[in-house]
Amino acid sequence: MSGLISALLHATNYKNPFLRTLIPSIGLAFGLQAATALPSIIGQTERYYDLSGSLTYISCTALSLYLPTLRARYAASLTATQPAWPSLLASFSSKAGVNAWNWRQVVLSAAVTFWAARLGTFLFSRITAENGKDSRFDSIRVSPPKFFVAFVAQATWVSLCLLPVLAVNSIPATALAALPMVTLVDVLGLLLYVGGITFEATADRQKSQWMKEKTEKKHSEDFLTRGLWSKSRHPNYFGESTLWTGIATTAAGVMMSNIGQASMGFSGSAGGRIAALAMAGVSPAFVSFLLLKVSGVPMSEKKYDKRYGDRKDYQKWKEETPMFIPKF
Repeated sequence: MSGLISALLHATNYKNPFLRTLIPSIGLAFGLQAATALPSIIGQTERYYDLSGSLTYISCTALSLYLPTLRARYAASLTATQPAWPSLLASFSSKAGVNAWNWRQVVLSAAVTFWAARLGTFLFSRITAENGKDSRFDSIRVSPPKFFVAFVAQATWVSLCLLPVLAVNSIPATALAALPMVTLVDVLGLLLYVGGITFEATADRQKSQWMKEKTEKKHSEDFLTRGLWSKSRHPNYFGESTLWTGIATTAAGVMMSNIGQASMGFSGSAGGRIAALAMAGVSPAFVSFLLLKVSGVPMSEKKYDKRYGDRKDYQKWKEETPMFIPKF
């Protein structure tokens, strides 16, 4: 195992630090999804699909944080002393960047991890309560090629969404130490993240409570129109799009700085900064595209339109409630 890891680290030891982090992280994403796909296809079950996505997010984020230290330790494996593991405390108390991460690397990685852990456990609990079935997979689970494509799509989703975080984690902490301690862009991005994940979690909690009360015969409503669901027909999706916008905003501030440009191998020209902005923006753009055009809003709207489209109360709710961006 040690020899295999050493060979992989050597094979991906590119001159550009961004590629040194990007390629192994994306490789891990596709590897984990392939490993989950095989037993899922054999068992024709989607029970672990969403959970595996969350674990892939967490694993790839952790790898991107620890890769520089892993490379340094393997390079020094023949010597008597090896570099120490980064100190989490020093990441916030020191600007030197020696044996520590930059606080932005820690916070952005923690933001992804918290989101993935919360959403993964929520979705796994929900599918477990529904006997391991998800209506999205009714026509997919019986076709191995289609089911495998779903896992490939999930690996692609993870890779694109994590792109700005992987970029920031690829920059040496010693270089990031030269940035201002906190910038306005940092604050704006973190506020968007906190607002987005709070909105998403609150919407999920409200719907879970509504479904529980329906099971307990406390109401006879067929669709939720209270709480955040009276402000948006899909408040959980709006929250997810917003939180990824926040992550991308903070990351973009780093990637477009002179230090970020130099560390990632960009020229620092207008073209280089536009490229960095595009790399950061692809994350919320791809999430929003999936939610608004593929598997989120369209599938939900189609399902509810088919069930309740001829009811006046449903039509009234649709007319008065925005589809995505909430009304306040």
